Amino acid sequence: MTSVQVDKENTSEEGYERGLGSRQIQMIAIGGAIGTGLFLGAGKGISKAGPSLILAYAIAGLVIFFIMRALGELLMYRPVSGSFSEYAREFIGPFAGFVTGWTYWLFWVVTGITEVTAAAAYMTYWWDIPQWVSALVFTIILYGANLISVKLFGELEFWFSMVKVTAIIGMILICAGILTIGFSDAGDTASLTHLWSNGGFFPHGVGESLMTLQMVMFAFLAVELVGVTAGESKDPKTVLPKAINTVPWRIAVFYVGALIMILSVVPWTHFQPGVSPFVAAFEEMGLAAGAGIVNFVVLTAALSSCNSGMYSTGRMLRDLALNNQGPKLFTKLTPKGLPLVGTTFSAALMMVGVWINYQWPGKAFDYVVSFATISGMWAWIMILISQIRYRAKADRGELPRSEFRAPGAPFTSWFALAFIGMVIVLMGIDKDARISLYCAPVWALILGVSYLVLKSRNPEAAAFRKRG
Repeated sequence: MTSVQVDKENTSEEGYERGLGSRQIQMIAIGGAIGTGLFLGAGKGISKAGPSLILAYAIAGLVIFFIMRALGELLMYRPVSGSFSEYAREFIGPFAGFVTGWTYWLFWVVTGITEVTAAAAYMTYWWDIPQWVSALVFTIILYGANLISVKLFGELEFWFSMVKVTAIIGMILICAGILTIGFSDAGDTASLTHLWSNGGFFPHGVGESLMTLQMVMFAFLAVELVGVTAGESKDPKTVLPKAINTVPWRIAVFYVGALIMILSVVPWTHFQPGVSPFVAAFEEMGLAAGAGIVNFVVLTAALSSCNSGMYSTGRMLRDLALNNQGPKLFTKLTPKGLPLVGTTFSAALMMVGVWINYQWPGKAFDYVVSFATISGMWAWIMILISQIRYRAKADRGELPRSEFRAPGAPFTSWFALAFIGMVIVLMGIDKDARISLYCAPVWALILGVSYLVLKSRNPEAAAFRKRG
């Protein structure tokens, strides 16, 4: 393993610096569950499902909790960076680890491209700046921050998440004040009865509500990022369980709570696809500054996602390289314990992607972006299958039991797998989301051929070596 000589007490067995404290891990966990899927995407979900979108978020949130507890059990068994591919490699097989590592890497590269491009577009709200200039500046700044120290990455995520959390809590408090005191333009009409009085709780039927589950699950993508931080957490055995156990109240407050408040103040019929429900709510309340505030929050959410992409891609590439499933060049660390080559390679691809998106924003690029959703869910599937197999071995006494066992497992894990399977079927039914499934076989073929070539040249690529 490539590493550097640093203080043993502050360094993980993989060579990373343990620079992420409890405060940062907690906010990374919170921020991972809050993104543009809520601030922008919820508008489409409300127009399709009405108030029943609240129930969709609640059910999907329960499934996300099952996934995160499954991940937590694995992390306490063996906290390693690049955890998804490492666990898939150990409990399913080297090929599963290979596919998971490269797929999760691609997920964040594509996400980073789209988010930094979106961030550049948001800047035009205030200033007439060429989009490519903003995208380039944001990419360079985030790339530089990720190469200074892991602590700086954590600080950026802390403040990015703080902005998102503050915005949602502020919206909830404003809505609560309108419902109880009756101030603002919406004070005379605001009522909890809006949740069932305009066509009922399921205004378009249960079928349409089910179709929103795919959008809801997409909104939760990146919640698993806390698992990638395992190798760089100062006290993973204490910090990670606390972060994972906050998932239920995070979803209850930031998704379910926020939507209940917004839809009580503004009837669901006032929302439209492509328009942020936060912007629509501010306008209904007569708060002119609302659009600017939401634009700033969405800009923050986009930069947060791109920052996470910069962080995770370098770790995933290094994990692959350490297991002979990627170029050895990716194993190199800086004196600060940062994966320089992998992060640089990923950042370079993000810059190319921004240029492609600027030059040819056509269907070909849209196809690649749509693939990000299915590739993100692949990581969840691998987490659940790995946890099921780990639990079976631990129960037989073949492996030590985790200190943070998933409650109700393996039944909860099987339920989560079935739920994800249902969402994939719904994607196949929806013509707008179906393209994601078309891309998956192409990527699988590329990985399959690549693995066979790699295995023929280096048999160690098909061997598992336990780390951490």
